[in-house]
Amino acid sequence: MLKRLMSMMKKKAKAPVPVPGFYGLGIAPKLLEALDRMQFVEPTPIQKQAIPIACSGNDMVGLAQTGTGKTIAFAIPMIQTLAAKPGKGLILVPTRELAIQVSEVFKQFAPLLGMHSVVLIGGENIAGQLTALKKKPRIIVATPGRLLDHVQQGTVKLDDIEVLVLDEADRMFDMGFAPQINRILQYVPKNRQTMLFSATMPDEIMKLAARYMKLPTRVEVARSGTVVENVVQEVYVVNRGLKPALLSKLLDKYWGTMLLFVRTRYNAYDITRDIRDMGHSVAEIHSDRTLGQRKEALEGFKTGKYRILVATDIAARGIDVVGIEIVLNYDLPDDDESYVHRIGRTGRAGKPGHAISFVTPEQETDLRNIERLIRMPITIVSHPEIPAAKLIGLPPQPKSTGGRGGFRGGGGGGGGAPKNLPTSFRMKRRSMYKTK
Repeated sequence: MLKRLMSMMKKKAKAPVPVPGFYGLGIAPKLLEALDRMQFVEPTPIQKQAIPIACSGNDMVGLAQTGTGKTIAFAIPMIQTLAAKPGKGLILVPTRELAIQVSEVFKQFAPLLGMHSVVLIGGENIAGQLTALKKKPRIIVATPGRLLDHVQQGTVKLDDIEVLVLDEADRMFDMGFAPQINRILQYVPKNRQTMLFSATMPDEIMKLAARYMKLPTRVEVARSGTVVENVVQEVYVVNRGLKPALLSKLLDKYWGTMLLFVRTRYNAYDITRDIRDMGHSVAEIHSDRTLGQRKEALEGFKTGKYRILVATDIAARGIDVVGIEIVLNYDLPDDDESYVHRIGRTGRAGKPGHAISFVTPEQETDLRNIERLIRMPITIVSHPEIPAAKLIGLPPQPKSTGGRGGFRGGGGGGGGAPKNLPTSFRMKRRSMYKTK
């Protein structure tokens, strides 16, 4: 009996233990070793769901917020697929900055399986790209316009694309790239794997998926309008002429890294100059800057040379920087979804984030539309030295008492209607944002 009991205990001790992390997702051993070496310990939700589907060769639509690790979710499967097939991989992105950041991820993994990549974007000398193309790269990361230039000149052929990725697809449509994307899809083989990643799912993308994809599996880790939970959101209602004064006060109050959004490149230039005159280190990134200037601004922001980066939406899609403490919407975006994209730049990798928006009195409708999208009210605060304006049709808002740690000088509280408003108003306002 004792021998039998000992035998059973030994068998139990040898029972296999589930291996955490990226193991079990269908990733090749060499790539797993690289992930371990680079200290990628635990896959993000989009990686955990998307990688097995992508490695199996199926078409896929991935819905996730920005900053959730989507690049790894398609880079690893693409490299693994191309290791067994002779063709190429193509990744289409909306901006130059995003193209460069995506290519950096491929540079970490592709050489392990004997591949290299090329970046084809506007604003760069095409001669350098032609030299890179002569080395026969297996992976192409490109913006739609520059890729079509190469295709039309015969310097790039797309008839051997094995895997196609459309990254930040919603943004590409917002920026007017739909005609170019449709033209590119005419050049690539029908028998291919297609992966589409997007933060939202507008009708245009649904139509594209139905037309060009083969029974795609849908992976969704966050519904449209979802914001990162650990981001505190605040609104200052301020008259337009007092925005610079309020900005100056907030820059003196918060000393962390700040990504400041404006609507136009003209605003970016003026506000960057104003911030510099206030004595703060700042850089700007928008469509009027050369690629070299944009690279320098982004790298300077990452390394701490610039504490503040002023950006327009068109340029900010490629800004993937961990550790941004504050996102400040100096101007509200033109569309509500961009609000979600903007504030998603803070609060990454489990760190606390802070999103501040300036709203003028006549923008009450815009604010309410954003609140409906994110399904929650945003706290309205004020600064004691700057006169607060009032939104049309809303009762006076109380001043914030601060109390949130993590930022120099404190800050306002998190989401939810201010607690000292009348109960009837708070209930009415909250009911507007319930999921239907």
